[in-house]
Amino acid sequence: MKIIKKKTNELTNAELLSIMKERINVFVVEQNCPYPEIDKKDFDAIHLFIKINNEITAYTRIVPHDNGKDISFGRVLVKKEYRKEKLGHKIVQATLDEINKEYPNKNIKIAGQEYLKDFYQSFGFKPVSEIYLEDNIPHIDLLIKKD
Repeated sequence: MKIIKKKTNELTNAELLSIMKERINVFVVEQNCPYPEIDKKDFDAIHLFIKINNEITAYTRIVPHDNGKDISFGRVLVKKEYRKEKLGHKIVQATLDEINKEYPNKNIKIAGQEYLKDFYQSFGFKPVSEIYLEDNIPHIDLLIKKD
């Protein structure tokens, strides 16, 4: 198992296609949520992914938060057949480690699916919003505040 970090322009064509395929499989097909999965944030994102047997099995991207001052990450996924292997914990911890290294003084603010609130709280996130619908899926804003 290997955790890889690349900016968008460093990804190979095969890596980019694999990432987009897995994101569409999880967030559009599996969650039955038709929306524009690829967005302008992908152009300047930092992508972290886990490869097992040369296959992308877990993924997240680091992007600036919409508020312009915090840092964020999202599109957290684990390929279905690897979900019992704690890869979600590994990819989120690797993402937080990278953010803390590259952006040590920035708050980390994310919009997480509400059913994952406890998962994110286990990393130190605190809820900072009420539950709201995004693409018909309950979400909640969560924050790690840096002092």
